[in-house]
Amino acid sequence: MEPAYLLAPFVGGLLAMAIRLPPLVGFLAAGFALKAMGYGSIPALETIADLGVTLLLFTIGLKLNVRTLLRKEVWGAATLHMVTSTGVFVGVLALLKLVGFSLLAGAGLQSFAVIAFALSFSSTVFAVKVLEERSESRSLYGRTAIGVLIMQDIFAVVFLTASTGKLPSPWAVCLLLLIPLSGVLRRLLPRIGHGEMQILFGVVLALVLGYALFEQAGIKGDLGALIIGMLLAPHPSAAGLSKSLFNMKELFLVGFFVSIGLTALPSWDMVALAVLLVALVPLKSLLFLLIFSGFRLRKRTSFLATLSLSNFSEFGLIVAVVAAGQGWVTDDWLVVLSLAVALSFAGAAVLNFRSRPLFTRLEPRMRDRDVSTLHPDDRPIEIGRAQVVVLGMGRVGRGAYDRLTDAYGLDVLGVDTDVDKVTDLQAAGYTVLEGDATDEDFWEKLTLAEHVELVVLAMPHHAGNFFALEQLRHQEFRGRIAAAVTHFEEIEPLERRGAHAVFHLYEEAGTALADSAAEVAGLTPGGGVRRDSVG
Repeated sequence: MEPAYLLAPFVGGLLAMAIRLPPLVGFLAAGFALKAMGYGSIPALETIADLGVTLLLFTIGLKLNVRTLLRKEVWGAATLHMVTSTGVFVGVLALLKLVGFSLLAGAGLQSFAVIAFALSFSSTVFAVKVLEERSESRSLYGRTAIGVLIMQDIFAVVFLTASTGKLPSPWAVCLLLLIPLSGVLRRLLPRIGHGEMQILFGVVLALVLGYALFEQAGIKGDLGALIIGMLLAPHPSAAGLSKSLFNMKELFLVGFFVSIGLTALPSWDMVALAVLLVALVPLKSLLFLLIFSGFRLRKRTSFLATLSLSNFSEFGLIVAVVAAGQGWVTDDWLVVLSLAVALSFAGAAVLNFRSRPLFTRLEPRMRDRDVSTLHPDDRPIEIGRAQVVVLGMGRVGRGAYDRLTDAYGLDVLGVDTDVDKVTDLQAAGYTVLEGDATDEDFWEKLTLAEHVELVVLAMPHHAGNFFALEQLRHQEFRGRIAAAVTHFEEIEPLERRGAHAVFHLYEEAGTALADSAAEVAGLTPGGGVRRDSVG
């Protein structure tokens, strides 16, 4: 592979980041630049692009919580929006044809339907990155948005599978044996450990047991990768496997975006049509907002979930590539859609960066809903008689909870964003509720009574703990606040904002380990050996 195929996307990604756009906008631009310089697509790049798409679907499957997808506001919103927006876009494209756009001159209903279907998707990559940067992927609006995106991804995979037009092999029924086999794979998953063996195990599962096996059975291999991921998703180690594959998947997806840019150079007609399509994103957003409100979500939840989905998608490009291969649309549409995706990302990046000020300005114009009619997960939070509130019920938070209840006899309430963890802790006898302290909406729904004496900030990310501390000060909380950190530079900002006690986890663990070791060895803090340890 020539150096230009590596250098161009790197430079393009850097320039995109410099103007605060997602790097993949730069990758698409790099493809166009390479095409302008006379370069074309090469087999190695196409292979990398295919691997990126397959690994993307596999990692999506690893995160797929079927219970989340069964929520009405997820599958209902995704289905209703896809049907409605596809119909709207078909009408818009037909209207643009009447206006006289040359790219639409020979297009019929089939082409309109495929293009409109591609435009109905929102970007999983973009939304997940935005949510992770804010530490809000486990908030109600974040979970709702990701659930809708996964449903859209499933719709796309079904389309990719159906697009082959071939019936599965009679041997495809044997794929049902993967269900009992998944138990063996889940038991093997934690024994693989970390590092290169974990990554290799994931690649084998995605490309061999998923893609290759399903292709042999006459079923689209990408669907196989998604299904294998779904079968592993219930295991706790699935999250670690997804993280280990993240960088590899992202690197291979660079090849996909560059290959799209290499398809053709955009003409002015293509640019104009892409701009017109991006101008329709607010209509797409309005549909999401109305649908989420119809499922009784709060104004803020509906608005932020909508903003996360207000763009076009890389999956739309994948659909378009398949459609072009089948002759349903021309290759020119790959260029138009890639431009539309890039421009939509640019607009979405600006909107999501200013999401909170935007909501503050628009909230007075949005209809209020009676609290009793709200979705159960979106109602005000009751803390009962708790004297202590622990935010974050991971290992640190759970240890603090146990110590405060067992040694001090206090009534403690735990709060965590992970629904499964909350369910398990409740079954184990903990008083814990689901909530996201990094979400402003959480603090709008939470009222700390005067009998709350202490709040412990034990969330895994410093940004989340700092945000919670800011909210506590905003509410003029009069009790004490303690926090845990993993880096020394995080101590001073928390203390400056009013935390009464900040503990460095590794330093405290090291001190406790040294004291225990010294006690076992019979040493005393002043030096020497205890007399009772001799002989």
